[in-house]
Amino acid sequence: MKKTALFIPLALLLLACNNSEKKESIKIGAFKVSETEKEQTPLQASIERGGLVYTDFCMQCHLANGKGVPGNFPPLAGSNWLKEKRTESIHGVKFGQKGEIEVNGVTYNGVMMPMGLSNEEIADVMNYVMNSWGNTQDKMVTETEVAKIEK
Repeated sequence: MKKTALFIPLALLLLACNNSEKKESIKIGAFKVSETEKEQTPLQASIERGGLVYTDFCMQCHLANGKGVPGNFPPLAGSNWLKEKRTESIHGVKFGQKGEIEVNGVTYNGVMMPMGLSNEEIADVMNYVMNSWGNTQDKMVTETEVAKIEK
């Protein structure tokens, strides 16, 4: 009887541990990524972190769908600026953006203040926006690449 009393809690403990090993996926932007970073590629992990940065710092102006506000805040969704002006895009996130830019044939002349993000946060949010809403990139933005961009 004592052995059975010990066996049942031990079996339940082992089952609980086994259930904690199951890994689920979540969707961030256009990507389905694992909750466990060791299963993610470096780009997937960066995109996941970048989605959180985007929500905290960028979504207010560029909106959840990345389409921005016509005439005021340029779109990030399907943006030729992101695709064609990688360095300038990173510079704008790192140091802010002031003056005219043309995005998808429309001129914007506003101010984006610097957000005070770390180089890693900038790389992550750039990877998020450059891989969401129809945007794709061949080369991942890295913390080292961001660090090399000077004012």
